[in-house]
Amino acid sequence: MGNRFTITLRGVVAESEDMIKAAVDGLGKNGFINYYGLQRFGSGSVPTHRIGAALLRGEWKNAVNLVLDPREGERDDIKEVREHYKQHGDIDMALRNFPRHLVAEKAILQCLRKCPDNYLQALKGIPRPLRMMYVHSYQSYLWNHAASMRVEKYGISQVVEGDLIYTKESHPGEATSVGTSEVDGLTNSSEIDICPEAIPEENIQSVKLVDSEDLSKGIYSFEDVVLPLPGSQALFPGNEVAEIYHEMAKKDGISLTENAHGVKEFSITSMKGGYRRVFQKPIDFEWELMTYTDDSASLAETDLDILSKGKLTEAKVANEPAASSKNSASNPPDCKMEEPLATSMPTSETRLEENKSIGSSDTLPSKLAVKLAFTLPASSYATMAIRELLKDSTSVCLSSVDILCFYDLILKISGSTDAILIQ
Repeated sequence: MGNRFTITLRGVVAESEDMIKAAVDGLGKNGFINYYGLQRFGSGSVPTHRIGAALLRGEWKNAVNLVLDPREGERDDIKEVREHYKQHGDIDMALRNFPRHLVAEKAILQCLRKCPDNYLQALKGIPRPLRMMYVHSYQSYLWNHAASMRVEKYGISQVVEGDLIYTKESHPGEATSVGTSEVDGLTNSSEIDICPEAIPEENIQSVKLVDSEDLSKGIYSFEDVVLPLPGSQALFPGNEVAEIYHEMAKKDGISLTENAHGVKEFSITSMKGGYRRVFQKPIDFEWELMTYTDDSASLAETDLDILSKGKLTEAKVANEPAASSKNSASNPPDCKMEEPLATSMPTSETRLEENKSIGSSDTLPSKLAVKLAFTLPASSYATMAIRELLKDSTSVCLSSVDILCFYDLILKISGSTDAILIQ
């Protein structure tokens, strides 16, 4: 299945249209590194993988403080409540004034009111899907670093010995992967992507380590390469990429092989683990170069536009019988109405010419826009596809991004090429 996106990149500046064409065609042909997007790590100044790291170390009070403490970028009223609680410890005041969408904060405070200083119990008061996502975001953080190292060290043109590859057929000696999450439901949250991980892209049937015989046969391509989300049943690559997992975890004071605190649900060793493709190609990829002059002009149909158009069509059909009756009365039987001119759907070239007149003005300069349409598996991020386009297009600048998808999802695209590593 997956999600279908329509994305309009406005204010495109490039040396030539050929430069734009090469960049966009490259995205469609080569795909992008299948990073976890910023949604996975939260939109606040305290990324969720930091909270996950505290949980994995068994630092319960530290984890509670990371959830409750003041943070940059929040609304002033929420920031004031956080600061007041930090200074005075007034739980009742904080519970009254925290908005409903701060699910984790309110759950922790309710538990602390009943059991003061019992920080572990307070953390367990957070709905399970949300509290486990803190730990899963740390797995994703390690995965992103491993993906960067894999591409930097070995490139994207070939499979190398020791790679983990996805194979659709199960053979003796191959590991069976499982979803990375045991999430049973969803919890509302304004900051964090908490979708279940047990989805087709990551619930890969089997993987194997590439050996010299596989390389000589040439039966696998880079599209088959996967990397693990650490867990008790997940294999690590048989090359240097495996080291990045343990190096990053050790740097954060976390063991991927031992439970340091005895609390099962906050330990990597209690999770089965899973796998994720390193590279993802957009499916049914289409694009169009457009021009416009009015920044407020709509360059892509929204769901509301489509629904409104459907309602207008229904209303027109409903009124046709009445119109037909009037025409019959006003025209003699031997007279014929003039047939309407035949119309046809415009071609891509025709649309391009038409779009050049969008918001046209003799005084305003013409601007370029690129409209993309593609489908991605449910576990992949459109933001990362656009990031790849921005990263590779060093001579193509984009001033703003409008994103529309079937779920009325508005995604903010970051121009940073390093942000997804959440340093």
